[in-house]
Amino acid sequence: MIYTVTFNPSLDYIVSVDDFKLGLTNRTSSELMLPGGKGINVSTVLMNLGIENTALGFTAGFVGKEIIRRLHEMGVKSEFIQISEGVSRINLKLKSIDGTEINGAGPVISKDKVEELMKKLEELGEGDVLFLAGSIPSSMPDDMYEQIMARLNGKGVMIVVDATKDLLVNVLKYHPFLVKPNNHELGEIFGVELKTRKDVISYGKKLQEKGARNVLISMAGEGAVLVAEDGQVFEEPAPKGRLVNGVGAGDSMVAGFVAGWMEKKDYEHAFHMGIAAGSASAFSENLATKEEIEAVYRQITEK
Repeated sequence: MIYTVTFNPSLDYIVSVDDFKLGLTNRTSSELMLPGGKGINVSTVLMNLGIENTALGFTAGFVGKEIIRRLHEMGVKSEFIQISEGVSRINLKLKSIDGTEINGAGPVISKDKVEELMKKLEELGEGDVLFLAGSIPSSMPDDMYEQIMARLNGKGVMIVVDATKDLLVNVLKYHPFLVKPNNHELGEIFGVELKTRKDVISYGKKLQEKGARNVLISMAGEGAVLVAEDGQVFEEPAPKGRLVNGVGAGDSMVAGFVAGWMEKKDYEHAFHMGIAAGSASAFSENLATKEEIEAVYRQITEK
């Protein structure tokens, strides 16, 4: 079974406002409400590809109930742990002003609830896949990913980590199956600026030296690079298409990669599926459908 973890999920309220004016009452010209969070995005894309998975994490209050309801409506299975106090986040995203958003804080997660999640994760074993993606709420230990991977170490669980800085570097000793920094995050780890696909290859290999098995580096319009466990290196320019919504593109990429790997156990196919899923989501208002991903995959492989 595949599991994703979203510690601090949200209900994303995505709006457009024509001619937004600060300090005045503005009215929306379009509205969309979706369950959000990196793990949830991965679960959604996997579900769109027909791959069964379970979303884990914490929810609270009426917003938490709505997140679960909407996931169920979409066909995503979830087993979120309920927090009795506080409320899950509502994140306001203003589409008409690029990159403008206001994100909620989310509930305080107690040690007891963290341990409840840990016990659930300890049930995973050989053949299971676990996605750990995104930041850790301030109420939880900042070494949460390390704790999870330490408990699962040696159990045969295939772990994917999509995180930044120390959160990523500190788990490499547990040999995650896949890590996915973008070129800026990879450069930040090593104190360098990485602009081209050629630039990132040697630094991807440095992450392998620290313990990562496969390193998938996303580079927005520049494309992507895979430094694979078997020594192969793949690079690909960005597929042609119009950027509509970059939110969730990186999450879609890791979902597509793992879906491709599970399908054929072939790194080139997995790499192309990752690029196809990430780009298809970027070209779409919402996270990509199977048909959208397949269309971009054909564009990559048939040229």
